[in-house]
Amino acid sequence: MLVYPSGLDLSTSALRLVVRELAARRRRIGTLWRRLTCTRQALLALAHMRCGHTFSQLAAGFGVGLATAHRYVSEVVEVLAVLAPTLQEAIAVAATKAFVILDGTLLPIDRIAADRPFYSGKHKKHGMNVQVITDPFGRVIWASPALPGAVHDIRAARTHGVIDALTAAGVPCWADKAYQGAGGTVRVPHRGRWDKLPVGQQAVNRSHAKIRALGEQAMATIKSWRLLRKLRCSTNRITDLVKAVLTLHLAASA
Repeated sequence: MLVYPSGLDLSTSALRLVVRELAARRRRIGTLWRRLTCTRQALLALAHMRCGHTFSQLAAGFGVGLATAHRYVSEVVEVLAVLAPTLQEAIAVAATKAFVILDGTLLPIDRIAADRPFYSGKHKKHGMNVQVITDPFGRVIWASPALPGAVHDIRAARTHGVIDALTAAGVPCWADKAYQGAGGTVRVPHRGRWDKLPVGQQAVNRSHAKIRALGEQAMATIKSWRLLRKLRCSTNRITDLVKAVLTLHLAASA
């Protein structure tokens, strides 16, 4: 396999965070020697998450075995996932904002047609449902654990306790029509065909859409991590991957 130098469109703060957490882990478990230094291992894992490089490509590029590349990435994902904010921490941050935006996204996965629990009828593909809370400027505050793609957005939000938590904290929340009937502080557009709605409701929906557009920008930011555009790993690992990406995103935007 040919090897060539490349670059990552990430800030050094992301690299420093991973290196610091890896060094702490190595001291904690008493690691005496590794094939790669903390910096090189961090680069390997960031290349996988940011660019979606396969373990075969990473193994060749960093001069390690295939199993070692897989183990190094898994270790980085593990140390980053535990740093991701919990829902309670995210609600505390949301309470300081004028309002938040709640939206769901589907992370495509590699599954066969028989895997119905993972098939999203809305998106016409297999995937995992992730709920995301963003602030009024479209900055990500929190991302939920991943659920099978067949789970509807409102059901996923209720499963994670998002609606109850926002309502208890009195945080106004803008969401799309998928959250009709959510209640609490969740505000959704008026239902019905556009040409059948009164002028006043059309104006409300137009304003509502402009606000929610910032949430769509946040989704695009998350999916700039190319690994999340097509996941080919076990569905049991996806929640930790999402949490790891969230940790890196928050560190870069801090």
